[in-house]
Formats: sequence, structure tokens, C-alpha cells
Amino acid sequence: MIEIVRADITTLGVDAIVNAANAELFPGGGVCGAIHRAAGPDLAAACREIGGCDIGGAVITPGFALPASFVIHAVGPIWRGGHAGEPDVLRATYDSIFRVAGANAGIRSIAIPAISTGIYGYPKDGAARIAAAAMRAHEAGFDRIIACLFDEESVRLYELALA
Repeated sequence: MIEIVRADITTLGVDAIVNAANAELFPGGGVCGAIHRAAGPDLAAACREIGGCDIGGAVITPGFALPASFVIHAVGPIWRGGHAGEPDVLRATYDSIFRVAGANAGIRSIAIPAISTGIYGYPKDGAARIAAAAMRAHEAGFDRIIACLFDEESVRLYELALA
């Protein structure tokens, strides 16, 4: 089941939430900073231990102080005008999220923000279409997939993409 919600991803009681991470896995701004603040300092320590993540990839840590048991850190592309393979990298990022979640027994519910649409500048409409296709492709493997979005524009774009 795919749901669209406008909420603070750090408050959701799901098995895993996805962090729109940077390649170094450092605490950042936006959703990344919010997740790190809510999870507590153990999350940053776990990320330092991992050491980083390739663009288009994803890694997993415990959720620490979050309601979610796990955080999947996914590194999407920076938008460079659309001619540097960004759509393919964003698709790979979503595939990595679902591959990591599927490889961890017990993850049946997952909440995912709009990857790369914040400071990385990916156009929200194109990102919504890629996210919707990925969620549909992996829907059978999960009880709940939640697109957890920050603003009404993103909610509307996801609704259109999933219609």
C-alpha cells in the first residue's frame, strides 16, 4: 500500500525511514539534519563508522532515538540541468533504498522523503514521477510505503504521479 503524507518523517512509527543523505553521511540541513537531531548523536557515530555512501546508493543504520527502527541513508544526485544522467541516478537511488530495505528482514513499512528535491535542486515534478514508479515497482514487497513530504506542492505532484 502506497500512502502520501505531509508530515515530519522523524515522527513516523514505521520500520524504516529514509534519510536524504550526503555522500559523506554527515549531519546536514533539511530532512538530513532533522533526522540526525531526532535520532541523537549515536546516528552520527554510526554514519562515521560506515564512512560514506556512493551517489545513487544507500546504507542502513539503527534508528536510535527515532520511532523508526532503522534509517536508510540514500544519496541522490545533485541537479545539473538534466544532462548529467540525473534521472538514471535518481532511479538507482530509489532502487538502492528498496534493495537495502528488502535485505533487512522485518522491514515491512518504510517512509521516504522526496530525494534530491531540497538543496540538491532536482525538479519536484520529475522526481515525483521517478519516486512513484519506484514505489509501484516495489510495492508488493512491503506492507506500507509512505511518501513523506514537506510541502503541499510535493503532495500534489506525488498524487498526480501515482494517479
